[in-house]
Amino acid sequence: MNFSSYFKRADPLLLLAIGFLILTSTIILNSIAKFIFPIYFLYLFLGILFFFIFSLFDFEVLSLFSKFLYISSIVLLILPLLIGQVTRGAVRWIPLGPLTIQPAEIVRPFLLIFFAAFLTNTTVTFKRLIKALFLLVLPVALILIQPSLGIAILTTVGFWGILIASAFSKRYILLGALLFLSAVPIFFYFLAPYQKQRLLTFIEPSKDPRGAGYNSIQSMISVGSGKLLGRGLGKGVQTQLAFLPERQTDFVFASIAEELGFVGAALILCSLFLLVLRLLYILENAGGVSERAYLSGFVLIFLMQILIHIGMNMGLLPITGIPLPLVSAGGSSFLGTMIGLGIAIGCRKKIVA
Repeated sequence: MNFSSYFKRADPLLLLAIGFLILTSTIILNSIAKFIFPIYFLYLFLGILFFFIFSLFDFEVLSLFSKFLYISSIVLLILPLLIGQVTRGAVRWIPLGPLTIQPAEIVRPFLLIFFAAFLTNTTVTFKRLIKALFLLVLPVALILIQPSLGIAILTTVGFWGILIASAFSKRYILLGALLFLSAVPIFFYFLAPYQKQRLLTFIEPSKDPRGAGYNSIQSMISVGSGKLLGRGLGKGVQTQLAFLPERQTDFVFASIAEELGFVGAALILCSLFLLVLRLLYILENAGGVSERAYLSGFVLIFLMQILIHIGMNMGLLPITGIPLPLVSAGGSSFLGTMIGLGIAIGCRKKIVA
């Protein structure tokens, strides 16, 4: 494949949206979190490199190794429990020289490849669905142990996206969704105390303004204070004086809204929207059923990340710690997203040079 045919297959508009998001992210992160540089440039380089490498492979080639990718993902998810670095009571990261890697973020696209192949390569009977659910429980359980509720939810969402694109009866999918919703109160019982507190204070953050409601209150102040054009790079009160916690990761959208205003936040949203549109276009022109299943799961996860991140930054959803794709400073999240996007390009029909 020569450069011209690759550029066409990769979709110029998709590349433009990705490039704009990475560039804007680098500028805003350099303003609000200079301490992550220059190491973060290494994450950017690796992410772009992996994106290019995985975009060269047709999805059908990657799906041949789906079982190996699943087993490798399980091994990677176990590693943090054995040699992981403890940060704020969580064991999610593996130190790797100057980098710290969060396997739960990186393995997600590989799990999507496995389940896309598993649920589309043959008829999806009820027995096969039960087997798929058992195979899903293992990685999700390992992610919850770390603990990382947000990533566990996104992984499950991706599975449901794949299932919707499969030939399995949609009535059973609807029944499963209803059963899941009915089990939410039971699920709440098993949450960690801080997670329960986040959900309870979401309804009225002012009840605990210096505790569980602090993050939400400061985030809403940041979003509102930016007004139309923002306070300017390096001039945000909430971000520069560190009133806004996790300003470079969980609350990067609030940071953008404060320093770049409504205009800057709108440009980010438009770029994300364009990226989703191009992914949907690739889905419509996918090479086969497995490719469409993978893209359905990936796009659903991508949308959920955007909606949840922006929703919690604006006080519309509980705080869950989900990064904004391609914008937040999470290196592992960036790597996982770029790998997933590269695989998505490989799902498109071949273009003859």
